[in-house]
Amino acid sequence: MCRNITELRGLQPPATDDEVTAAAAQFVRKITGIGKPNPAVAPAIDEAVQEIAAITRDLLAGLPARRGEPTTVPPLRRPAVRQRLGLGPFEG
Repeated sequence: MCRNITELRGLQPPATDDEVTAAAAQFVRKITGIGKPNPAVAPAIDEAVQEIAAITRDLLAGLPARRGEPTTVPPLRRPAVRQRLGLGPFEG
């Protein structure tokens, strides 16, 4: 599948809603092949992202604690990515 989807389980502090939604959006973009949806398909894409994000939150909440943090830092926690997106420092 996509090697670039980062692991969210075991993050400290736990994954934020923005991180879960970003991962869901990346997953939907990958499986649909649609990077920038046109207005005709945007509602279906947005609905899929929200549903997958909700399922992901439920899944993460139901899994046992992880022994250690993931080895990869999620993009929304990286200073360079946050700066590029015009976001302030990660607060968690």
